[in-house]
Amino acid sequence: MSYTDFQIGEKFPLPIRQQGEGGLFQVDANGAMFILQLAKSDIIAIEAFRTGEMELALYETEGVLFLLYRIPGIFKDGWGDAPLSFGGLSKGHLPSEESLARASLHLCLVDARLSLLLAQREAQMPAPFADFLRRHTLSALEAPLAPQDFAARVQSIWQRMNPAEMREKAAVIWEIPLALKGAPLH
Repeated sequence: MSYTDFQIGEKFPLPIRQQGEGGLFQVDANGAMFILQLAKSDIIAIEAFRTGEMELALYETEGVLFLLYRIPGIFKDGWGDAPLSFGGLSKGHLPSEESLARASLHLCLVDARLSLLLAQREAQMPAPFADFLRRHTLSALEAPLAPQDFAARVQSIWQRMNPAEMREKAAVIWEIPLALKGAPLH
């Protein structure tokens, strides 16, 4: 399945195991994807996600990579975070050299209550961002963490740091510009 086959207003076609609001970051055989689930959204939030400026960053500690995100128009201020895990992927869906070579990040806004796709966007990762993600992914696949160890590490990190503090220590930062030109209509 290609991420570009998703239809706005339709049921989100991939299973989301973590229900509720928040960000999910996945790197698999199809490439890289960021899913933001919101319980309450309006046209401003949808358009902010679809065409607005965003700032993303990668922070790595204790073998865990966090995608940090700031999206004006959705969040008044502050940062969110989404740890990258491979624990839920079957062997056939794990990322490969080929999928890691794609420098696209697929971004999806999903209604958390109804599991409907509200907006989608694709952005080309800058080389430093894509390279850092690739290096971490290959390293994590060589020495994978057991799901319970991963969860314990994430909880420990969250107890010590909030997303804004992680952002201050981020290895790479990506500012995605306003994308009014060429943005697909719903």
